[in-house]
Amino acid sequence: MPRPTKLLIELLTELGEKSADQYVPEDRALFAELREATNLGLIRCAEKDPATGQWRVNIWYKKAVLAGFRLGQLLEQEGYNRFNFFDKQTVPTRQLYITNKVRLVPGGSSIRDGAYLAEGVVVMPPSYVNIGSYVGADTMIDSHVLVGSCAQIGKRVHLSAGVQIGGVLEPVGNLPVIIEDDVMVGGNSGLYEGTVVRERAVIGTGVLLNGSTKVYDLVRGQILQRQGEQPLEIPAGAVVVPGSRPAHGDFAKEHGLQIATPLIIKYRDEKTNASTALEEALR
Repeated sequence: MPRPTKLLIELLTELGEKSADQYVPEDRALFAELREATNLGLIRCAEKDPATGQWRVNIWYKKAVLAGFRLGQLLEQEGYNRFNFFDKQTVPTRQLYITNKVRLVPGGSSIRDGAYLAEGVVVMPPSYVNIGSYVGADTMIDSHVLVGSCAQIGKRVHLSAGVQIGGVLEPVGNLPVIIEDDVMVGGNSGLYEGTVVRERAVIGTGVLLNGSTKVYDLVRGQILQRQGEQPLEIPAGAVVVPGSRPAHGDFAKEHGLQIATPLIIKYRDEKTNASTALEEALR
């Protein structure tokens, strides 16, 4: 069991500030406490301010994770079905138990120690959940899904088959990818650094979002994009689908070239809610 959270944070802050030649053997034990505290949901990489609704990154957390990688040595380890793998000993896979109340379906998925999975999470094979991730209650992680390092996923989210949620460890001040409660992410979509998806949004199949993406809101007549240090935000309840717009320049005009552009075509209503509801029988 990790020591009290405030003290642990202070120690992890010091760990992240050290140079490589300053590490001592006890630092590996401290990093193990970070992983366990994350497993238990006591600490996390990013948090939402209840007063403003804005997300902030815990820089000390990212620095500690990076220190943990530097602390590790490459070792041969034995995985499921005696399949060997080679990784830093400070970032092992996580051992789940029936008491975690997580449904981990057999077939090649892997969860790193230091990733929080709340009760009711379903992980379909093969999928990968990286260190620092936070996955809220009753979320579905479908087949071939990546939940990247430090990604923050809310409750009752559906990450459909082939979804890629990018990891953001560096720069340490950058927010990880944030997906709030009750979001539906369609198959083969990619959400990468610089993206926040607000609650109840629907991301259609094949949509790609990152900090450089412009999203055209056809309902409100707006162009959404990253503003300075602020991430691209998909509004609550927005329904986003792949679209296109003409590329600029004479050459593009001559050849009829288009640029892929996500479009908000509506905001969630009762019909959308019914079509995106999770199938309870699968649980």
